Amino acid sequence: MLTLRQGRCFGPGTGQSEGRRGQPSQSHPQARSSPPVGPRGLLGFVVQQAGRRCRAAGGRDYTSQGAPRRGRVVSPCRGEEEDGDSGRMESVLSRYENQITILSDYLEEFPETDEPVWILGRQHHLNTDKSKLLLDISARLWFTYRRKFSPIGGTGPSSDAGWGCMLRCGQMMLAQALICRHLGRDWQWEKHKKQPEEYHRILRCFLDRKDCCYSIHQMAQMGVGEGKSIGEWFGPNTVAQVLKKLALFDEWNSLAVYVSMDNTVVIEDIKKMCWSLPQSSGAAHSSAHVHRSALGWNKNAAGFCAGWKPLLLIIPLRLGINHINPVYIDAFKECFKMPQSLGALGGKPNNAYYFIGFLGNELIYLDPHTTQSFVDWEENGTVDDESFHCQQAPHRMKIMNLDPSVALGFFCKEECDFDNWCSLVQKEILKQQSLRMFELVQKHPPHWPPFIPPTKPEVTTTGAGAVPTETTIVQQNRPP
Repeated sequence: MLTLRQGRCFGPGTGQSEGRRGQPSQSHPQARSSPPVGPRGLLGFVVQQAGRRCRAAGGRDYTSQGAPRRGRVVSPCRGEEEDGDSGRMESVLSRYENQITILSDYLEEFPETDEPVWILGRQHHLNTDKSKLLLDISARLWFTYRRKFSPIGGTGPSSDAGWGCMLRCGQMMLAQALICRHLGRDWQWEKHKKQPEEYHRILRCFLDRKDCCYSIHQMAQMGVGEGKSIGEWFGPNTVAQVLKKLALFDEWNSLAVYVSMDNTVVIEDIKKMCWSLPQSSGAAHSSAHVHRSALGWNKNAAGFCAGWKPLLLIIPLRLGINHINPVYIDAFKECFKMPQSLGALGGKPNNAYYFIGFLGNELIYLDPHTTQSFVDWEENGTVDDESFHCQQAPHRMKIMNLDPSVALGFFCKEECDFDNWCSLVQKEILKQQSLRMFELVQKHPPHWPPFIPPTKPEVTTTGAGAVPTETTIVQQNRPP
């Protein structure tokens, strides 16, 4: 029987407490062997126990995070079969699976407070609409570590546990943009309720298959071109650059992805990119700003509207040196209030989280540090989606514990949404005259290289040998 210790809430697989909860007790003789309260804490305990049993059985030496020492990506235990059969460590984890599930109610609940909760541009009051708040959070797509998918690159890892957390957070931010694009911000998910085809099509974009346009396979391989080996931890800016490249191959969603440079967002460049006419293969790119009335009705040969391309705006930032500078906190929180908000990528060193809102001085986030089995689509094209939604109270952390390296995300479906975002930034973010979080300028800086909106390359991008063609993407996003 597992013993629960009140007052402990350990991070996923770290063996350390979070926030102000202190360190594990060293004085109590059972402190190291008793599992902490909550499924996240229990999972860390289980991984530790599994690692000990694995080593005792002759397996590789694993850290408490489930990743091999020296940072190498290997199978969970020596002797695991190449065809993906479970090894000793996986069998140990499976013994605790039910106990992890039944402890879901031990996740920390929201406190009793009159302060509003902000989630991706929506305000909630705990005293009156707590159930709506939890429904809003559970509607966000939740991507976590997975195991038993096809090896990345054919011979690479078949699990991203221990290294893929920032990639999963990037997937969550992008998925939120696609939900806003096709279903709207106020769309809600309910268990066992039939969902529209667009929802399943969005979900299929992120399944762990090499032919899905935003899969862990595509992101990891595209990261090679950004100087990251497969199995190496990504930072927020690297993920942003990877998403920007992969979006060029995705004409169904037809996003314009703008990643700011030098903490500066250039309005002129964004409008040039979002209003650019679609280019046929090999056509020279025109930098002229085409008249909106013509763009709003013309379509290219593929049938896509040649108007404003929905904008995914990502702003990588460094909000301090070793710790976040308190002067940025109010502006950072203000971003979650904007209706265009997609949250933020960030976390702690080597632990990435997807931040979706805040309560007081605590950030609310979805945590990818849970390892689940690979899920594929059904014969009818739908996806068993329960494991893609977090159905417990979300995690929180003190904002001052945030690593200063972050990336803000915003989605502007129409030009008016972007204009409104610019107004909000001028009013709420740039009102402080010193130490601004980022700059918003109208014209392209003259000392910068000329801005050329990106187009899909004719040849496969370096490091992404499995990037699918447009035909493949469209086909895989349709039911069989």
